[in-house]
Amino acid sequence: MNKTLFPGAWKVATIMGIPMRVHFSWFIVFGLITWSLSTHYFPKAAPELPVASYWIKGTLAALLLFASVTFHELSHSYIAKKYHVSIISITLFIFGGIAQMKGEPPHPKAEFRIAIAGPISSFLLSSLFFLLSISTTGGPRALFSYLAQINFILGAFNLIPGFPMDGGRILRAALWSRTKDFFYATQKAANFGQKIALFFLLFGMFLIFTGSSGGLWLLLIGWFLYMAAQSSQQQATLQEALSGIKVKNVMARDIVTVNSSIPIDEAVDKYFLRYGYGGFPVMDDGTFLGIITLKEIKDVPRKDWSKVKVSDILVPHDKKWEVSPDSDVMGSLELMIKEDKGRIIVMENDKIVGLITRNGIARYLQIMGK
Repeated sequence: MNKTLFPGAWKVATIMGIPMRVHFSWFIVFGLITWSLSTHYFPKAAPELPVASYWIKGTLAALLLFASVTFHELSHSYIAKKYHVSIISITLFIFGGIAQMKGEPPHPKAEFRIAIAGPISSFLLSSLFFLLSISTTGGPRALFSYLAQINFILGAFNLIPGFPMDGGRILRAALWSRTKDFFYATQKAANFGQKIALFFLLFGMFLIFTGSSGGLWLLLIGWFLYMAAQSSQQQATLQEALSGIKVKNVMARDIVTVNSSIPIDEAVDKYFLRYGYGGFPVMDDGTFLGIITLKEIKDVPRKDWSKVKVSDILVPHDKKWEVSPDSDVMGSLELMIKEDKGRIIVMENDKIVGLITRNGIARYLQIMGK
């Protein structure tokens, strides 16, 4: 499936140049899977083994399961990189794994191939573990049999046509190919994904009320899919609204700048309170130094505002935080989100010609009725 989507995630490795992250929720499900396998599955599948062996195999099976999920996501990433679609990171979390792509596939065929790569990899792993299971006995047979089953389920489950799951992306590829309209295809696939999610939610509630197992898990999956599909639909709507819009059409041209030598209390009184903006470019003798925002000011104790200068707390400018007037607004918005910035400078011929902000983009959409 697409700053990281999961703030509570830690980088643990880099594979194929892609940061691999583990979300804290992964440890919860890892513990539950290990416990379930060690106390239920392996004692029934191989009753002749000692208790310690069940826990060893349960832990190993859980690790191999998440290795399988990682392989599934790396398969997506490998094909995506073939089409020059960058992967921001791969995150393992409570529901499995997610590869965050930067941008969208260039055409329907690329979308289809990227999406189908994951389920194919899971089916291949399922076949491999099945062959290992029929060639072994006892504990190893139980271990490989479990991994064969779970990888088959992983591949089949991801083929459900609920966007942004793999099956939903395959559906989008088909709609995109037929209509030649990426945004329409995304909205339709996301809408269908929401309906799939609602089915999971309703069926999960039914299982809970009837006392059957698995109801809570289906509710969680349904909720996650619904939120993901809704987010994808909103993003597609935003992309369509901003399609073809340039920074020069949205940027503020009359820029108010702050001198770096003034104290914070003067900056607050004469600029932040007077104009009501959340941030200002900082200049020194015509040279652009960076940006000062309310965030930096709030980090300074009120009693020190008269002693601390703007130059002491400004965020120094970095070229990666600037765009040109002819840049796409959507790309600028994605940059602001990625860098956690509320505003970025518009530069032309090494001179500041404007300022583009998230609020400015929102006002533009509101005024244009989009």
